Amino acid sequence: MVRVFGRLALASSVAAQALVAGAGVSVLGVAEANAQSASNISVRGNQRVDAETVRSYFTGRGPLTQPVIDEGIRGLYASGLFSDVRVTRSGGGIVVSVSENQVINRVAFEGNSKVKDAVLTAEVQSKSRGPFNPAVVQSDAQRITEIYRRSGRYEATVTPKTINQPNGRVDLVFEINEGDKTKIQAITFEGNEAFGDGTLRDQMTTTESNWLSWIKTSDVYDPDRVNADLELLRKFYLNHGYADFRVISANADLDKTTNAFTLKIAVEEGQQYRFGAINVESNVPEIDGATLKSKIVSSAGSIYSAQDVDKSVEAMSLELAARGYAFAQVRPRGDRNLSERTIGLTYVVEEGARVYVERINIRGNTRTRDYVVRREFDIGEGDAYNQIFIDRAERRIKALGFFKTVKITTEPGSSPDRVIVNVDVEDQPTGEFSVAGGYSTSDGIIGEVALGERNFLGRGQYARIAAQFGQNASGFDFSFTEPYFLGYRVSAGFDAYVKRRDDTDYTSYKVDTYGGGIRFGFPVSEEFTIGTRYQLYQQDLKIPGRYRDIYNKNGNVNEDRASAAIFEAEGKTITSLAGLSLIYNTLDNPADPTLGFYAELKGDVAGLGGDAKYVRATFDGRYYHPLVLDNVIGMLRVQGGHVKAFGSDDLRVLDHFPGGPDLVRGFEPQGFGPRDVRSRYANGSINPFKGSPNDDPLGGTTYFGASAEAQFPIFGLPKEIGLKGAVFADAGTVFNYEGIRSISGVRNGDGAPGNLAGGTSKIEVNAMDSKKIRSSVGASLLWNSPLGPIRFDFAKVLTKEKYDETQFFRFSGGTRF
Repeated sequence: MVRVFGRLALASSVAAQALVAGAGVSVLGVAEANAQSASNISVRGNQRVDAETVRSYFTGRGPLTQPVIDEGIRGLYASGLFSDVRVTRSGGGIVVSVSENQVINRVAFEGNSKVKDAVLTAEVQSKSRGPFNPAVVQSDAQRITEIYRRSGRYEATVTPKTINQPNGRVDLVFEINEGDKTKIQAITFEGNEAFGDGTLRDQMTTTESNWLSWIKTSDVYDPDRVNADLELLRKFYLNHGYADFRVISANADLDKTTNAFTLKIAVEEGQQYRFGAINVESNVPEIDGATLKSKIVSSAGSIYSAQDVDKSVEAMSLELAARGYAFAQVRPRGDRNLSERTIGLTYVVEEGARVYVERINIRGNTRTRDYVVRREFDIGEGDAYNQIFIDRAERRIKALGFFKTVKITTEPGSSPDRVIVNVDVEDQPTGEFSVAGGYSTSDGIIGEVALGERNFLGRGQYARIAAQFGQNASGFDFSFTEPYFLGYRVSAGFDAYVKRRDDTDYTSYKVDTYGGGIRFGFPVSEEFTIGTRYQLYQQDLKIPGRYRDIYNKNGNVNEDRASAAIFEAEGKTITSLAGLSLIYNTLDNPADPTLGFYAELKGDVAGLGGDAKYVRATFDGRYYHPLVLDNVIGMLRVQGGHVKAFGSDDLRVLDHFPGGPDLVRGFEPQGFGPRDVRSRYANGSINPFKGSPNDDPLGGTTYFGASAEAQFPIFGLPKEIGLKGAVFADAGTVFNYEGIRSISGVRNGDGAPGNLAGGTSKIEVNAMDSKKIRSSVGASLLWNSPLGPIRFDFAKVLTKEKYDETQFFRFSGGTRF
């Protein structure tokens, strides 16, 4: 027999209440003296539930008065074990007649493909081997319907059915019709003048449906996500000076003919403000407010930004804590000037309430160790409570990427000056397995198989092993990082690698590299880090036979031979290198920055043993900032470096800086800079302007360059596709070759002496070396594809030397799936 439960199933609860009332009337005449013990209570109708269990709902509460009997009846219904309970009088006692609920044999779901059984099973209250309760079943059906609504399927219907089984058991089946996906066909705005609809839509995580809807879920209506988006809009306006901004309404209208929502958001922008006078006022006698002004990140006259205010408050709070004023608090006080459209700020320093952290509870972490979360706090149990440190810890924990959700709340402690901090987290998968592949103009076809874990054994450690293979390059590497070495906020790690690079159109040699290194990172502040490293590696340079012959069959000079600088570097060499890095990073998003500054100054010394001996310094600085519109991002980059050999040896060709597209786009890898030009006229003299595909790049000891780029969305394409355009201008140079100038005793590939005319085996480096600035302009297509970042560069070289090698198109990227 199959029973179908609809909305009328809720009537069972109403009937239950009526039965309670009726039972109460039936025992009005029962004398308390006749019902003082369990022996005066008879139980009938029970099959699976023990009679003593039924009696327990009536005894143990004193005399069986009418209120006690009514409470017992309600308790029996609330247990979910019974569908009917009646109390009647019999002789000198009472009789409790029950009808037991059926027992659920199993719970099954049919028709669901978008939501898995495991998700639904965790949500419903009806469980296998539990009592069957129509009211609970109906509630479960509503809960399943809500799950589908949250995933954008507003047409989903759920029908619970039962199939009778022997011995009072039933199979509970939820028949689900998932329906079509209810999409958001349009997001419109009213009242916005400073920013267009497209700019505001870019701030939201909710998106409009388009031809990519089959691979995304952000285009469905989710009230919680929309509310979060409204907060993102508020922050966006507050960070652009609109301190009076507010959302008037946000309505989602469903068109049943198209099964799609239109989300209409009405806003009131208000006027844009700038910072007025900014001061610091201290109400703590020992603190001079003027000494804290250097921590303020904004200045008078700049556009008001709530984010700058928060950063200033945090910086001053940290400074006060470092000085020993743990209870001092910084509160910003704004003073609007409507006529001048400014907001003057006074940061007030005052003594806060003396509240201590009694306990920090970490909850919900099933895999990650407690200490991985606790070490992100700058305060511990027993320390002074400071909300700035709590907010900072929450940002750090979220940035770990170990948890799906992170929420920090507080509750009163054991005394008024104590507070308990609760950290609720939910672990998420952190393992990574990837198969990558692609093509680049320098390395040809490339591929990679990698296995990584960002939270190794729940200890917060990072481990990765990878193997690369390709047309011109292959290798293997392993890396391990401990972010809190010996319990301190110091990162430590080691690397081991094997790399092989074959000869290409750009190089006439092969290089095998074997080595490894250790590294440490010392964060001085949230933005500034000092890094140290040591590397020890061996390079084995080999020259293929076709590049070894210095004369051809006719006895003439072989223009295809390798440079003398390559012959000099042939063989195995060991490099022992120690380095120091100074890193300053304020980027808003390291993977796809839109605002902030990144600078890295690196110094290396090779010569602590080994064969190479040089001192090297490099600098790389990048600045990102939105341009006219927030979705157009400007980037300025400055690079530079210098290397100098010490001791009696010349600088090897492999230790020079190459000039290529990483410095100035539009040139081949190692396409500009000092070059050994071996092309000759018919009479054998050097032709410095002819060039040859086999002229070897030598590299230089000095380089510098600058780039300007503007990235922008491509009109008409949805942002979910990940395509952006860019225009750029590059300028830079590499110069000053300081390697060997000649080499003697060279032998041909067959082992015979490489004698030139005159019986000598000496060859020279014919280095063309120029400080001329190379420059280019061009356009790029950037695709943050689901398979990995891919970039296409089209460059027009403006200035170059005649022996430089150019490259109009460059493609690089890879896949990860």
